[in-house]
Amino acid sequence: MPTGVHLRDARTQLFDAAERVLLRDGPNGLTSRAVTDEAGCAKGVLHRHFADFDAFLTDLVLDRAAQLDAQARTLRASAGTGTVAGNLTDALITLFGPVPVAIIPLITFRDALRTRLKEARPGGGITILSQVTTAVRDCLADERALGRISADADLDSLTLSLVGGGHLLFADRDPGPPTTETVHRLVTTVLADVLQRRPA
Repeated sequence: MPTGVHLRDARTQLFDAAERVLLRDGPNGLTSRAVTDEAGCAKGVLHRHFADFDAFLTDLVLDRAAQLDAQARTLRASAGTGTVAGNLTDALITLFGPVPVAIIPLITFRDALRTRLKEARPGGGITILSQVTTAVRDCLADERALGRISADADLDSLTLSLVGGGHLLFADRDPGPPTTETVHRLVTTVLADVLQRRPA
């Protein structure tokens, strides 16, 4: 293994390497050695930039959570266009992409990582799922404000149903992620009673 490889923007390259390992080998395969091997650098490079491996993982999760926040802002721009069910289907497919779905069990099963994330984002629960939950609720709130969802709709319950159902659909990626039609069926079922009916 090369020991003198210089990494330009080492944090980004190490994060990208960790993402590839996580997607390929799952949370159990994500070790500091696996990350540095994937990045093609010496193990010491990671420890020059991070206090320990849990500090690295914390920053990795926060970085990917920030990317989800940016995606959520883009998704909110679709409110009022197309159909509510179509917009929420797109939101779930985007927010439950391969990387967020792979990170959730990593957080769930690493106590030290979960503790550090709670310190970094107090009250945030499981980072990534928190981002997805907030994004879906915001999308619903925008559609309700535009009169496309019933004014008395219980947004918290709808969000819980969509995020919980969406997570179950996307968590099992064998043989692959759910089809758009499957996600759309979940969304239309959850929203059936609150969508404002308009004459054709």
